[in-house]
Amino acid sequence: MAPAVFPPGFLWGAATSAFQIEGATAADGRGPSIWDDFTAEPGRILGGDTGEPAADHYRRWREDVALVRELGLGAYRFSIAWPRVQPAGSGPADRAGLDFYDRLVDALLEAGAEPWPTLYHWDLPRPLEEAGGWPERDTALRFAEYAGLVRDALGDRVAAWTTINEPWCAAFLGYAAGVHAPGRTEPAAALAAAHHLLLGHGLAAGVLRERGAPRVGIVHNQTELLPYRAEVADLAAARRADAVRNRVFTDPLLHGRYPADLVEDLAPVTDFGFVRDGDLALASAPLDLLGVNFYQPHRVAASAEGIDPDLLESGGDTAALVGCETEVLVRRGLETTGMGWEVDPSGLYGVLTRLAAEAPGLPLYVVENGAAYPDEVSADGRVRDPDRIRYLEAHLRAVHQAVRAGVPVRGYFVWSLLDNFEWAWGYSQRFGLVHVDYATQHRTVKDSGRWYAAVARTGTLPGAGGG
Repeated sequence: MAPAVFPPGFLWGAATSAFQIEGATAADGRGPSIWDDFTAEPGRILGGDTGEPAADHYRRWREDVALVRELGLGAYRFSIAWPRVQPAGSGPADRAGLDFYDRLVDALLEAGAEPWPTLYHWDLPRPLEEAGGWPERDTALRFAEYAGLVRDALGDRVAAWTTINEPWCAAFLGYAAGVHAPGRTEPAAALAAAHHLLLGHGLAAGVLRERGAPRVGIVHNQTELLPYRAEVADLAAARRADAVRNRVFTDPLLHGRYPADLVEDLAPVTDFGFVRDGDLALASAPLDLLGVNFYQPHRVAASAEGIDPDLLESGGDTAALVGCETEVLVRRGLETTGMGWEVDPSGLYGVLTRLAAEAPGLPLYVVENGAAYPDEVSADGRVRDPDRIRYLEAHLRAVHQAVRAGVPVRGYFVWSLLDNFEWAWGYSQRFGLVHVDYATQHRTVKDSGRWYAAVARTGTLPGAGGG
């Protein structure tokens, strides 16, 4: 296999999120979030894990920025913890919370890495959920106020902002499937939440631009949903699933409308009465960039009839497909990661080319892509993770293929810089380029981290036998 050379200026980075790495959940006035409450409920999180201490990044941020420098990354994507900035979800900013991110941004710039803050990675302040959460319109208004506070504090040094990370997860895993915070199982509320997340994005993007932000985008976890079989029923099932998984966000963002087939499919669930005049114009204001998160594609069947039960997926992704009660997601017997996710980089190529066709010329950034494996520190102090290297190389080749096909992919961020709290999986899954010993908080750069640093330094994937 020949080396793959990426274009000059291609941005290489790694990503994290606040709740997953910061710890210090009650430090310096931080208020409780829906994830603090969710992790405190027995049975919600594997092993009873919580966000404390996570990777203790709030106290060890200097060490982690040094790792960004050591790996030679051109950018670092992180999220701002809304409960650190506004513990009650409204009102003036907490200075201590903003100061943490102020110091982090300065240190990243000194390390030669562009700071890429995301304003919302799911840690809604508790008081806003107590008032109804994202299904309530007021949450979107509060989010815009919060965006202004962060922009005023950091905006003179930040060139690229993203508003919301994976609104599909926040809306449908949190309010329909109940496997993410706040743990509600209310399909109609999930659709209202999806709309208000889009509205919140539009309002926040407007505030950021009014205050001089040079580039603003959102992060969408687009996936590939193809029919399991070339049969009419499976084709229809894949269309329905795609509507509630992908197009429920991309159509409003890119075209200023909800898909007609989605509205028809979901008529028994909601009348979309939460949509007000002007909302979709706000949500569809032109993006400067679109962040794309990708982990695995899916195959969709109309029902489980005639399918080997061992091939049926289960869990949040299936339960969150509102209006698709009989449809099933089907495995194909491919290699899987530690999360049980099938490895198929062709899905990333499919996602990127589809988005490029829908929004010609819109700069795309893969801002999350990675894999969990059961990494261990060997007696010699190394963390050998060849499976992750193979995963990253295969997906980077898919990105390179998309670039060669004319897709405007401008950068790639590995998920994740550090091993961290992996939501409902607790600390059982390790995604990091850097191993974290949770007992001691000692950091060890994995073999994959060294490999990725070389790729980032040269902008080249080695050929067969390289790396």
